[in-house]
Amino acid sequence: MKLCRVLPLDYVSSHQDQTQAEAYANSHAGLLENGIVREFSGQIWGERKPTGRQWPVSAVKFVPPSWPTKIICMAKNYMDHAKEMEAETPKSPIIFSKPPSSIISPGDSVVLPKISKRVDFEGELAFIIGRRCVHPKPTDDIKPYILGYTCLNDVTARDIQRMDGQYIRGKGFDTFCPFGPVVETDAPSPDTTIETFVNGARKQSARVSDMVFSIEVQFRWIAEAMTLEPGDVITTGTPAGVGPLVAGDVVEVRVGNIGSLSNPVVGPKDE
Repeated sequence: MKLCRVLPLDYVSSHQDQTQAEAYANSHAGLLENGIVREFSGQIWGERKPTGRQWPVSAVKFVPPSWPTKIICMAKNYMDHAKEMEAETPKSPIIFSKPPSSIISPGDSVVLPKISKRVDFEGELAFIIGRRCVHPKPTDDIKPYILGYTCLNDVTARDIQRMDGQYIRGKGFDTFCPFGPVVETDAPSPDTTIETFVNGARKQSARVSDMVFSIEVQFRWIAEAMTLEPGDVITTGTPAGVGPLVAGDVVEVRVGNIGSLSNPVVGPKDE
């Protein structure tokens, strides 16, 4: 089942100055089936009551499927990526966060910041929390807490990350967290591929089975430290092959049968 949030294009055309958070707040929850978005009331987690309204995908803009209280990310969760970063494979998960202010919708522009000379793509598989989770027991089943899975691009100002020696600023710029367009409720198989393309050329490719730490290990590592709320995003790390983006590029993250996330890249904006 593919869940999403959308805005009708006629609404978008008359509300072009709204923020990303406003776009999400005004969007409609829906189920995507055979090219049709069928609206239901409420959030994409919890009870879903059909409203009877529907739109073809050609008549809507997809927005982020959730507006999380936090975005928790995994570092160096693929051995080959750790090697290309000249780092050892971690013995336990390494996590960092991106602020919700970095979120943009599928199709919206990644804006290169003026203060960075090297901005990289990092295509990833992410999962969305569907139920509040407070420090689960080791014997608890985590499956009921995961709503589903989506595509995410952990855009990174690499020069700033390296200069700072930690991740939050280099990964926290506005527009540095596109994700969506849909949440697939079926869990990915170990053979599910995570791929990134720039201008149609494949730059990254790996499988879920290549992760150093499984999705369950990641979930438990994070949840034992912090409460997870519905809509929160956990993104599982990027494969080897990260590289720079320049203005005019189009970057696309594809994850198996989950979907495809595409965003153009533009130069710095004048304040």
